[in-house]
Amino acid sequence: MVKEIIWTPEAERSFEQILSYLQKFWTNRELINFIRKTEEITTHISRHPLAYRKAGKEDVREAIITKHNILLYRVAEKRIYILYFWDTRKNPKRKPQQ
Repeated sequence: MVKEIIWTPEAERSFEQILSYLQKFWTNRELINFIRKTEEITTHISRHPLAYRKAGKEDVREAIITKHNILLYRVAEKRIYILYFWDTRKNPKRKPQQ
């Protein structure tokens, strides 16, 4: 069963921050690749929500987008909530567990 994907405001904000960073410091190719990879993973999550590892709390999971970016999401009965994009170079103790 395919579940609906809902992006939280925090997910939208953190995603936009990554896109801005890629536009400023990388090439258009990396920007497009990041967007494509994010779309692929969110589609996979909607079909297989438990495919990725748990991220601390029981219903929060994390999917690796790139070696520097993780997508955190919450599995609900009928929906998947994209919570946040996390830069893996940041202090892991500060990673949101929502």
